[in-house]
Amino acid sequence: MVVATNTTSIRSEKIRHIELPIIDLKAEKSEVVKKIVKACEEFGFFKVINHGVPSDVISRMEEEGKEFFAKPVCEKQQAGPANPYGYGSKNIGIMGDQGEVEYILLQTNPLGISEKTQRISTDPMKFRYAVTSYIEAVREVACEILELISEGLGVPLDTSVLSRLIRDVESDSVFRLNHYPPLKDSNKNTSASSFHHHENQNSTSNCNSNNRVIGFGEHTDPQILTLLTSNDVGGLQISLEDGVWIPVNPQPISSFCVFVGDVLEAMTNGRFPSVRHRVIVNRVEARMSMALFASPPLHAKISPIPELLSGNNKKLFRSFTWAEYKKTTYANRLGERRLSFFMILEDEEC
Repeated sequence: MVVATNTTSIRSEKIRHIELPIIDLKAEKSEVVKKIVKACEEFGFFKVINHGVPSDVISRMEEEGKEFFAKPVCEKQQAGPANPYGYGSKNIGIMGDQGEVEYILLQTNPLGISEKTQRISTDPMKFRYAVTSYIEAVREVACEILELISEGLGVPLDTSVLSRLIRDVESDSVFRLNHYPPLKDSNKNTSASSFHHHENQNSTSNCNSNNRVIGFGEHTDPQILTLLTSNDVGGLQISLEDGVWIPVNPQPISSFCVFVGDVLEAMTNGRFPSVRHRVIVNRVEARMSMALFASPPLHAKISPIPELLSGNNKKLFRSFTWAEYKKTTYANRLGERRLSFFMILEDEEC
């Protein structure tokens, strides 16, 4: 993914603290459906708990991430450069954007994972097992959420209309491990010890008005849905209006953040907005996050769900393939409103 250059001065920004939705996936189904739809409409974002991903699957993947990012720079660079897959540091995407982040980006198909693990880990089989187990478990949660969304949108006869795009063996989903080292003037280092959890940390303490450093710049995710979990170091923020940022508390640790992506916005005909978000670097502690970007196959045709075009609901976006949209994504900085390139103008035919 590319990172946008911020168009709003950091000094003119405002931080707003509000309670963001946390949804228990094991609660009564009809209530879960209502809450997910409401959260998608109002925030394009929510958290889920009781998601069913085993804690050992999460901790195993987290340990592999810690081990890799604690290596000397020269060893990590052997797994790069990210083109687009592999290890990357600071340079994000191909448009010259930068952030205070290092990462590993992997395809989710087994062959793609296997190809990269030889240069990522001294125990490739162990790393590969951790990655594939994590991806499989989180993909199931993504599909469950998408099926609940489909039901909430009024397509009960085909609740797989969204999830089948991800279950497809040709799905273009990707997995990324992100590591945000603390600022250089801190007394901490980026060894594995800097990942230790501190339950009493103020999740917004790294947001002082004149000292914020961007780890990953403002953007929306181009895919259908993103599921992200992190250690307990804050820094993630979402924005619902220009210049106003809402810190996302990393608690509870066992939760997953769910982001509406551009493709889901298009398929819901704008009903679910893709959420703008960014990461601010913590001055003292290292932040690590793990994200599954659930994507359709490259050839998949993206168009608003027919049930959402009834009555006076005009089609807002022209149809496109994921390959076409992905190409547009890489050709523009993510500060761009990429869906605007696919909007239907008033004088255009659908």
